[in-house]
Amino acid sequence: MMTTLRRRLPDIVQYSVLSLAAFLSIFPFIWMVIGATNTTSQIIRGKVTFGTALFDNIASFFAQVDVPLVFWNSVKIALVGTALTLLVSSLAGYGFEMFRSKLRERVYTVILLTLMVPFAALMIPLFMLMGQAGLLNTHIAIMLPMIASAFIIFYFRQASKAFPTELRDAAKVDGLKEWQIFFYIYVPVMRSTYAAAFVIVFMLNWNNYLWPLIVLQSNDTKTITLVVSSLASAYSPEYGTVMIGTILATLPTLLVFFAMQRQFVQGMLGSVK
Repeated sequence: MMTTLRRRLPDIVQYSVLSLAAFLSIFPFIWMVIGATNTTSQIIRGKVTFGTALFDNIASFFAQVDVPLVFWNSVKIALVGTALTLLVSSLAGYGFEMFRSKLRERVYTVILLTLMVPFAALMIPLFMLMGQAGLLNTHIAIMLPMIASAFIIFYFRQASKAFPTELRDAAKVDGLKEWQIFFYIYVPVMRSTYAAAFVIVFMLNWNNYLWPLIVLQSNDTKTITLVVSSLASAYSPEYGTVMIGTILATLPTLLVFFAMQRQFVQGMLGSVK
């Protein structure tokens, strides 16, 4: 029995550590759900059991927030921004890998170096640029800086290394142009890579807070993250209402991730089918 216990001890320790890490990861969401059923005073006191104020908090949130409008704003920015980012960045990643030139690596290195520039250093120039272009307080101003993502370009170039060059050569022999090869062959073959990139970019766009806070100046254009933040920063915040808003803001990203979890893992592992 002692021998069996010694053999299983590493597994016991491993699963114990993983269970603890899983609990610590999911506890904030559990506490948020519990808080949504309690009143503000109960949340402040640290109550960690379910209460009876759920429907009151839901009614309060819907009374203070135009939920369809803010969700439409968030969905529009997330989906359109993600689609544009995937299109432009995948084209760039494909081009950097497939086309060879003397300046290719230099340009690619400059793009990668932009990852070292913090967004705080870009806020003022971007704000001035959007102001001169007349795009302030528009959703276009939110999406434009995200379209050419250096990280996603890097991701697609690395993934393109696994793309079978024989397919591209065969397509050229059949008379396909480069844009046809990209859309009709490359995109279907790299669908798991696109799925993983979609999850990453969608979450970034949906949870984007600082740049929309600077650019969006009217309530009609604000996203769910900005609305929840404004509720939490009120003089006397209703924490139960804030928890309802936070849950609603979290659900879309959870649904997207769990719906595309398998494709996400395949894409991150670099599988090509």
